[in-house]
Amino acid sequence: MPSEQIENYLKNIYKIQSVEGKVSTSSLSEKLQISPASVSEMVKKLADEGSLTHTPYKGVELTESGKRAALKIVRKHRLWEMFLVEVLHFGWDEIDEEAEKLEHIMSGKMEDKIDEVLGFPSVDPHGDPIPTKSGTVKTIRSFALTDVEEGSTVRVVRVNDANAELLQYASSIGLSLNKKIALKQRMKFDNSLIIKIGSKEMTISATLAENIFVESV
Repeated sequence: MPSEQIENYLKNIYKIQSVEGKVSTSSLSEKLQISPASVSEMVKKLADEGSLTHTPYKGVELTESGKRAALKIVRKHRLWEMFLVEVLHFGWDEIDEEAEKLEHIMSGKMEDKIDEVLGFPSVDPHGDPIPTKSGTVKTIRSFALTDVEEGSTVRVVRVNDANAELLQYASSIGLSLNKKIALKQRMKFDNSLIIKIGSKEMTISATLAENIFVESV
């Protein structure tokens, strides 16, 4: 069985690769908050084991076996996040750290039971897809709120979960998955947006808007 440390490496390589396409040892070091030297040592070990390839100056890429292992732990992490929110009523800004601890001790039997209790969800509380047991990942077509045209109404399908403070703020103004947002106006001087959620109108920053992903309604 992979160690907790290896699982964390594979999961985070997968997450960075999914968003940025390329994974550098420096971006991995920053994500894991581990020294570059330690990251380089582990990357070499995982390359020797066949979980990834590492090309100097081009970055790290998971092999097929590495991707399968990464998806298994991503699935466990996101199922735990759903369980923490839906059953234990945690806020979506509180769950990442808790799921980090629980994912490594989750047996196959517990994984199946939690999946069943939750009704076999396809996405986690932030809208990220939950990989199936067979390792397939649902494609979620969406675009950033910053790309929405004035006068349009859209539905929230995903919120970037990398920043807990951003999630806290999003909750405080009534933003959550499946909420409809009407874009009233884009302010040219700073790209902030005037939006309407339900009957409430507010101004949000471009930073928040670029971390909210939506679909047309």
